[in-house]
Amino acid sequence: MKGPPERWLLVLLAAVQFTHIMDFMVMMPLGPQLMRELQISPESFSHIVAAYSVSAGVIGLLAAPFIDRFDRKKLLLMTYAGFVLGTLAVAMSHTAGSLLVSRAICGCFGGVSGSLVLALVGDIIPPERRASGMGIVMTAFAVAAAVGVPVGLFLAQRFVWETPFFLLAGLSSATWLLIWKWLPANRRTTPVDPAMQRAAFLSLMRDANAGRALLFMAALILGHFAIIPFLAPYLVNNAGLDEKHLFLIYLVGGVCTVVTSPLVGRMADRLGRFRVFAFMATAASIVTLLITHGGRKPEWETLVLAAGFFVFASGRFVPAQAMMSLAVNSSQRGAFMSLTSCTRDFVAGASAGVVGLIVKEAPDGSLLHVNWLGWIAITAAALSVWLASRVLVKDQPIAAPSP
Repeated sequence: MKGPPERWLLVLLAAVQFTHIMDFMVMMPLGPQLMRELQISPESFSHIVAAYSVSAGVIGLLAAPFIDRFDRKKLLLMTYAGFVLGTLAVAMSHTAGSLLVSRAICGCFGGVSGSLVLALVGDIIPPERRASGMGIVMTAFAVAAAVGVPVGLFLAQRFVWETPFFLLAGLSSATWLLIWKWLPANRRTTPVDPAMQRAAFLSLMRDANAGRALLFMAALILGHFAIIPFLAPYLVNNAGLDEKHLFLIYLVGGVCTVVTSPLVGRMADRLGRFRVFAFMATAASIVTLLITHGGRKPEWETLVLAAGFFVFASGRFVPAQAMMSLAVNSSQRGAFMSLTSCTRDFVAGASAGVVGLIVKEAPDGSLLHVNWLGWIAITAAALSVWLASRVLVKDQPIAAPSP
């Protein structure tokens, strides 16, 4: 029986990413409620948030040498099942310790399955349409921001804080069944020799182009997470946004990104991945400068700037992920995407820790030195553009045999 069309497979992979991203994003705005109801200190809560990224980075690094040995569908089913169980454990946690362990379990399995999703996009979509495919999958971030987080916050406030995690466990279980039914098995036609796979991984570790690509991703994540942790508090405490309207930032920004992410992917395929990335990074830097160097603003202006940040700062990841997927040969893609996920998780955690040392709270509740974060983000964005220009394409389309 013929399988589902390519686009529906991408939507299915986007659904996996949606559950990962919502699981990660909804935890942070739930902070005040969790600290109050579970009597968690701010320091303990920061450890709970970091547990996901740290565990994802560690397990991803350990899995990288072996990930290309296995059928991607079978491995995704296994790791995604672990993520479902971890999310269910979060919903059933009643102490800071159990919540910390549950979040670490989610990160262990969610990080690996996220890298598998990106590797599967590379398997399913040929290089000449890779950015378009990435654009579809990465709309999961926008949908999670526009729909997932506001709905999760509403459910937590209307019922109990565990409600969004029970909902996520249910959605993830349904997605797991669809993966089992519809996702095709890996297309390998010959068995994988473990010795050859080890040699391929060692070759990957020595690959200068892969190293430049990982540095490129590190700079990109640094520029992003220099702003993200304190964006919402800054908009409320400094820009004057009513806290009750904070959900509008996610709603407006997410809706805009749902529309623009596929467009950015098509533009990258048509005009060139690097050219579109450089434009998006430059536009994101301008918006970042306006956000971090302004005072109190009318609410409509704050929403416009936040929407611009979502569109450009998040949109630059579409051509960037396509460039990453082409930086190594297809036989190394799974391991490389796992290393990419590790880089992303470690740099995100380190960035959040560093910016937490920079930002201080004034007596009136406003945040100080956020303008420094803006300059860090802009510098990292400029570095990412330079590094992107030095990442070569290794995974080329296979030429049709001559008649």
